[in-house]
Amino acid sequence: MIVKYKTDPKGKFRRKTVNPGITVDEFVRMVQDNLKYDVYAARIDQVVHSLDTVLSNDCEIEFLDIRTQVSKLIYQNSLNLLYIKAVHDLMPDCNVEIETALSKGIYTEIRRDGKIVNVSEKKIEAIQAKMQELVDADLPFNKEVVSRATAIDFLRENDRIERMALLESAPDMEKVKFFSLDGYKDSFYGRMVPSTGYIKKFILTKYRKGILLRFPQPDDPNVIPDLVDEKKLFDAYLEQSEWDELLGVKYVSELNDKVKSGQYEDLIQLSEALHEKKIAQIADMIKRGKKKLILIAGPSSSGKTTFARRLCVQLRVVGLHPLYMGTDDYFVEREQTPKDAHGEPNYEGIEAVDVKLFNSNMNDLLAGKEVDLPTFNFLTGHKEYGKRITKIDPENQPIVIEGIHGLNDDLTAFIPKEEKFKIYISPLTQLNIDMHNRIPATDERMLRRMVRDYQFRGHSAKATINEWPKVRAGEDVNIFPYSDEADVLFNSYHIYEIAVLKKYAEPLLMEIKRGDPEYADASRMLRFLRFFQSIEDDSIIVNNSIIREFIGGSIFVK
Repeated sequence: MIVKYKTDPKGKFRRKTVNPGITVDEFVRMVQDNLKYDVYAARIDQVVHSLDTVLSNDCEIEFLDIRTQVSKLIYQNSLNLLYIKAVHDLMPDCNVEIETALSKGIYTEIRRDGKIVNVSEKKIEAIQAKMQELVDADLPFNKEVVSRATAIDFLRENDRIERMALLESAPDMEKVKFFSLDGYKDSFYGRMVPSTGYIKKFILTKYRKGILLRFPQPDDPNVIPDLVDEKKLFDAYLEQSEWDELLGVKYVSELNDKVKSGQYEDLIQLSEALHEKKIAQIADMIKRGKKKLILIAGPSSSGKTTFARRLCVQLRVVGLHPLYMGTDDYFVEREQTPKDAHGEPNYEGIEAVDVKLFNSNMNDLLAGKEVDLPTFNFLTGHKEYGKRITKIDPENQPIVIEGIHGLNDDLTAFIPKEEKFKIYISPLTQLNIDMHNRIPATDERMLRRMVRDYQFRGHSAKATINEWPKVRAGEDVNIFPYSDEADVLFNSYHIYEIAVLKKYAEPLLMEIKRGDPEYADASRMLRFLRFFQSIEDDSIIVNNSIIREFIGGSIFVK
């Protein structure tokens, strides 16, 4: 049997002759010396498989390490179950809540009778030691797929109420996947590694009243990154948790109940009102601080354009007359565009921006001077002048700027700090599937982008998924490192939005066929969407909603 294999996604196929009947994991061990990073899954003839898959025919294999979303989620799932098992053994009267992504890891809480247990450093060390003991024993993760009825019975007997409620509220789920580890059985909705021995790197760190579960990230799969205390991000998480309690929705099952009972209209109105209140509060902060330059940045599909426009409305409410503009007109001339590591034009780096001209123009505007603002011609690759001669009243006309580098001080290096007010915007998903299965914010953003790209740019779901790793890589360099530089963080997430996006995204994902390189992500997203009841009538969503930027009908985005 001939196996063609890649040791790196960008590498070339090699060939190896092996006997039929070996597993992917056994094949990985044969070529281990050629691998730079640990492998947690494989794409076989364009379809993703677990490491315990048996090879029986000639095939092509691409090894997937933690740099891919598929393998990153497999590592997270396996690490989460390892952690939950250790806590179960040491604190059997407690439950683990897997909460949100934070500080290059996952923020978790341990609860007893619904209340957070402030776990001591000594107890955290004991949990980590127990996890390492399980890793050293190299115990198997045993998978079992059962019927919906059998799963509900098991969950009822073991007092897993929120999971039982999920199954009862999601009729499309006919089968449920359970994993067992050393006698502890739990439901997880993704894949696992074959055994605990694969989980080689992790650190538990006390954070506030919870515990951070930290592990390697895609930018360097061999190293656990240094702890970065994302205080503003955590405060936004706490605020969203308060909003979720007000809205009466913490898990998907509770959202499904509101959709089925028709209460989603009230939910939508409340969620939109919370956004409007927060934007009004930010406008008040800007007014009180007498800030002149408002800089807005965030990752792809955060709703930056809608937010910026709504902020301008609220600034007018408090008596200001903002000037709204972007930074796209400040690209360097096309021939001066820097190149990336592959020799391709890099339009996303700060070096692609004419920083000197931008600072000069902004300072002149803030000084009350008349300025000939450039307009970048994307066809010719050059700035043009004479079309936007502008002057403002610095006393009551703040400049609102939306752009990828808004939080990076290099963009505004020559503008006094006291003039600036920085806003980081991102959808920070707090709605989880259940206690142990979270919804990655990056998946929600990809859903938003997928729907928007199809609606307004004529792009297929395949194109969006294919482009997503490059988008994420750019965010890791240009956006996320600066998030804590912001004066305020705006969470653009709506608790109802996946139920709305479902009807738009499902048909697009279904067009991706088995064998397409994007099939793994498409099938994963489709399985994830099965948990949600769809909101078919979204007419109640107001025309200035951030969600309208993606599904259409926005007063701000035509």
